[in-house]
Amino acid sequence: MIHQYKLNGFNIVLDTYSGAVHLVDDVAYDIIALFETSRRDEIERTIKERYQGVSTQDVDSCLKEIEALKDSKQLFTEDIYFGKADMLKQKNDDIKALCLHVSHTCNLNCSYCFASQGKYQGERALMSFEVGKQALDFLIANSGSRTNLEVDFFGGEPLMNWDVVKQLVSYGRSRETEHHKKFRFTLTTNGVLVDDEVIDFCNREMHNVVMSLDGRPEVNDRFRKNYAGTGSYETIVPKFQKFAAMRGQRNYYIRGTYTHYNTDFTNDLFHMADLGFTQLSMEPVVCAQSDPCALTQEDLPVLFEQYEILAKEMLKREKEGNPFTFYHYMIDLTHGPCIYKRLSGCGSGTEYLAVTPWGELFPCHQFVGDSKYSMGNVWDGVTNTELRGKFCSCNVASRPECADCWAKLYCSGGCAANAYHATGEITGIYEYGCELFRKRMECAIMMQVAKSDLD
Repeated sequence: MIHQYKLNGFNIVLDTYSGAVHLVDDVAYDIIALFETSRRDEIERTIKERYQGVSTQDVDSCLKEIEALKDSKQLFTEDIYFGKADMLKQKNDDIKALCLHVSHTCNLNCSYCFASQGKYQGERALMSFEVGKQALDFLIANSGSRTNLEVDFFGGEPLMNWDVVKQLVSYGRSRETEHHKKFRFTLTTNGVLVDDEVIDFCNREMHNVVMSLDGRPEVNDRFRKNYAGTGSYETIVPKFQKFAAMRGQRNYYIRGTYTHYNTDFTNDLFHMADLGFTQLSMEPVVCAQSDPCALTQEDLPVLFEQYEILAKEMLKREKEGNPFTFYHYMIDLTHGPCIYKRLSGCGSGTEYLAVTPWGELFPCHQFVGDSKYSMGNVWDGVTNTELRGKFCSCNVASRPECADCWAKLYCSGGCAANAYHATGEITGIYEYGCELFRKRMECAIMMQVAKSDLD
């Protein structure tokens, strides 16, 4: 399977199963498009009619190059992975990561929050040290031979339970040597309670920090308000700037959400970059379609254009010596994810679990509060093995709609939670998300092509 597209002056041909990316001229681009559906003489006649000055010898030479690439499995490569995803996914039950919901409460009242202002459709709660300690013990005991274990302190707002966060980091560190493990802690925060102590501690102990900011003041403050109705921008931006600066600009993300109200979200990303932030992420809102902030079909062409604008501006700024990264454009075409990762995805419900303040286990943070997706608890472990089995088989091969998609080995079938919320099934397809993902991948690949073309 191949995918061809033109973007930013480049003719790009992607071979899905080998991952090879080819930058070609107009003639080769059109010949490749005809290669599998037309006879040799038909290709020659079509190309010679389309391009003046192209000879039979030119067409033959191009066809030979295409055939050589096909023989070397860099073009029109067959699917050698079909049917292997289940086998790969069911090798073991090792767990590598936990999302610890240390706080089911928040000091902001963001109306678009998928977590219902941190309560997850339930009561406000804070995780005790005892529950968190058991969660870390559970992770160690169920991590098998893995050395690196990931723990994200999440909420709600985790800084509302800051003392427990610090205690759990200390406890985790105390267990590393004995069990030959290394914890990579991450904190996700809205920034309201960030102070020098938080910054100093996180810069010592947190492998990554995710800071929530939606962009321009008027965009951020539309939704990210406190309970008095005051926007958070003026409070959090100076704190985030200090945080990033003191981290030395390493391992953090300024993470925003765009909605129907700011489909020109590139202006928010550029605003963040102009504030001095260099590692950025911007996600489409997750909400009911009836919500006024929900993205619409009419928004799609606008969003596609925005992703292209973003890619071109990032290339321009990099050339000028002022680069920034965008999470969804970070791909490695040479040393990318292994085939296991490409087939199985994020590992929700299997390698990755979320833990509530009272120790209940869910497949990921987006399922928390839905009783149908309760998987067990940190004392008894995963007791809902049938549900774990469903997530084991929830991969790119389990979705018939993915069969003919050129981007399937980049998205691994997409997000199970988004599929569930869109279709009622974790093996469903959230088509809107697929459309956005494919456009992001086209832009990300184009950026790599552009950089290599300049070398």
